[in-house]
Amino acid sequence: MKTVTLATLGIAGALALAGCAKKAVVAKPSTPAPTQQAAAAPARTQPTPSRTPVAPKQEARNTPTPQRSKTIPPEVRKTLNDSLARLEDALFDYDKSTIRSDATTALKDDSGVIRDILASYPSQKLVIEGHCDERGSEEYNMALGDRRARAAEEFLVTMGVSTNQLSVVSFGKDHPVCTDNSEACYQRNRRAHLTAAP
Repeated sequence: MKTVTLATLGIAGALALAGCAKKAVVAKPSTPAPTQQAAAAPARTQPTPSRTPVAPKQEARNTPTPQRSKTIPPEVRKTLNDSLARLEDALFDYDKSTIRSDATTALKDDSGVIRDILASYPSQKLVIEGHCDERGSEEYNMALGDRRARAAEEFLVTMGVSTNQLSVVSFGKDHPVCTDNSEACYQRNRRAHLTAAP
């Protein structure tokens, strides 16, 4: 009887030890899995770099900027036209479109006034008119007037006047300021003249 009891106790003890060993073996493989998931979890929660800068850029574009007046009130337009009428015309030699020394002085003096006007009214344009004396054909004088207006435009741009606010037109010999048949009168008609665009 003692032998059976001891044998039973021995078997129960062996089974208990075997059960404990199985539990230890099963527990070992399950422990690395949570640490791998924990290590992988922060990688999933990090934001992608392409998503974060989008919102500030859109806000910056939608920020209103103060704007200057786009149109000139009638009283200011009159002052502008009066100022332009007082500017000295750039005069040219017969059959030439090169800027002379006196034309250089006139355009330099005019450029400061022109820059101030265009800075105050960024939507306003000025027209540079090219004129000729009465000699020569209509077609030839139209081309010569255009070259004179463009020469004056290029000079004003080198003096800091915005090219976007300038335009040129040639009137050839159609709008003389003097009609006498003299060299002094012809000289006055060979000119580049500035006016305000409507």
